[in-house]
Amino acid sequence: MRITKFGHACVRIEHEGATIVLDPGGFTSPEAVDGADAVLITHQHPDHLDAANLRRTDAPVLTIGAVAAAIAADAPDLSERVSVVAPGERFTAAGVQVEAVNEKHAVIHPEYDRFDNSGYLLTLPGAGQNTGQDGAATTVFHPGDSLDGPGRPVDVLLLPVSAPWLRIRDAIDFARGTAAPRNLAIHDQVYSDAGLAMADAHLRTFLEPAGLEYARLAEGQDL
Repeated sequence: MRITKFGHACVRIEHEGATIVLDPGGFTSPEAVDGADAVLITHQHPDHLDAANLRRTDAPVLTIGAVAAAIAADAPDLSERVSVVAPGERFTAAGVQVEAVNEKHAVIHPEYDRFDNSGYLLTLPGAGQNTGQDGAATTVFHPGDSLDGPGRPVDVLLLPVSAPWLRIRDAIDFARGTAAPRNLAIHDQVYSDAGLAMADAHLRTFLEPAGLEYARLAEGQDL
């Protein structure tokens, strides 16, 4: 299994010939979607959803109803490739088992309406090197813009580290509560390099003594 970090909240997962791209938004380099077999979108904010990036690929797009409605309104040429999944639904994307987890975006301010947001829990069979169990499945969780976990063990957490809705203590508590052995930073283009270095230091201070690996990768680097 290969997980490649792209701009901001986008990751590309390649496993057994399948390529799934999650949240190739407006901060993401277009080549992130090249060769994709499926694209998953967590919610409709432009740092996660970008029509130009979706037009670069002919892959099916799987997402929640609010995103499908936004695409139909703003980029109707893409609608025929969009399939709607419901919160809690289990489905297959490019042969990989996926579950849509949770329903709402994190609170930015109580006076804002909350957007719909579903994270995606991917189960990748035979990728057990992440758990030390040969042949065991590996789970990877992308929460979108939410700090709600999937409510079950996760091998790799794609961990938001900077956002208008996020304090560093919330990121720490989310990672510790999820207790994934490996944590890959995402949602990392809100802070400056200095701010990200501070966030990295705080996260390592709390996660590494608990045996939880933390990494923040440059664009195009692999986990």
